[in-house]
Amino acid sequence: MKISARNILKGKVVQIKKGPINSLVKVEIVPGVVVTSVVTGEAATELKLKKGAEVYAVIKASSILLGTD
Repeated sequence: MKISARNILKGKVVQIKKGPINSLVKVEIVPGVVVTSVVTGEAATELKLKKGAEVYAVIKASSILLGTD
């Protein structure tokens, strides 16, 4: 697989919460570091996502926003 994104993080699925349209997928990149992705239910099925599966989190963003109180 070749893609233009440069932020590719390998990890394991640690949790999936299926909703009526989308699924919330939590991926542990290193112990204690988890990223969360929202994918369509159809995509979750096509990718055969399940707890323990190895996946790649591909991050493509033009900006990162930060905030403080």
